[in-house]
Amino acid sequence: MPRVVASLLIANLVAFAAGYLLPSGSERLVDAGALWYPANIHFGPWQVVTYMFLHANLTHIFFNMFALVSFGRILELQWGATRFLLFYFLCGIGAALVQTGINWHDFHDLHARAVAAGLTPPEISSLLANGGGVLPRDPAVKAMLVELYGIYARPTLGASGAIYGLLVAFGFLHPNAKLAVMFVPVPIAAKYFIPGLLLLDLFSGVTGFSLFGAGIAHYAHLGGAAIGFLLMLLWRKRGRAPAGHGTTAEGR
Repeated sequence: MPRVVASLLIANLVAFAAGYLLPSGSERLVDAGALWYPANIHFGPWQVVTYMFLHANLTHIFFNMFALVSFGRILELQWGATRFLLFYFLCGIGAALVQTGINWHDFHDLHARAVAAGLTPPEISSLLANGGGVLPRDPAVKAMLVELYGIYARPTLGASGAIYGLLVAFGFLHPNAKLAVMFVPVPIAAKYFIPGLLLLDLFSGVTGFSLFGAGIAHYAHLGGAAIGFLLMLLWRKRGRAPAGHGTTAEGR
């Protein structure tokens, strides 16, 4: 296994283990390292990097690390350590910025609607800071406040944004590679599977309906994929992205 992929794998596993082994480790790591909404007291600018090394549960880290090893190994061997590491972190940071931008837009839209419904900004701030209080009787306004609080108090964590960037890069370089996808009986070419996965994320982000469960940062996935796509276009234009071959790999 190439050294950058191995180092990222170890760092993620160590952070995950620390959350279980240290006293109050998970809560402390999430408070300090997950990506919080900028208005939240826990927010810090370093979180656009550190959030990539934290995961919610065993399933979350397993699939991300499986994809990191499956696709990252091929890309690092093809690109070299420096370019791979740069690509990985640019995609992860881009994913964080896109997710934060979407959250910022949704937060201010909901905040404006709550004010229009009769709440004052101090009342809204108090509800968010305290995590509760005297709520309006109107069910629609209650639902707005719950959604607003979800943006404010639910952090983003996981390497998925960077992983989606790797998926896009792999699809660029190896479009005809056959991917063995879980629960699908036949392998699917990367050029079909990866766009299909991105469309599914876009559908889930727009509609709120997700096949993979609640609490998934779909726009972070799309943000990482978008940065990966732009980087591959830039490198191809400069003649720095080598042409792909018919490599076979396993994928989620």
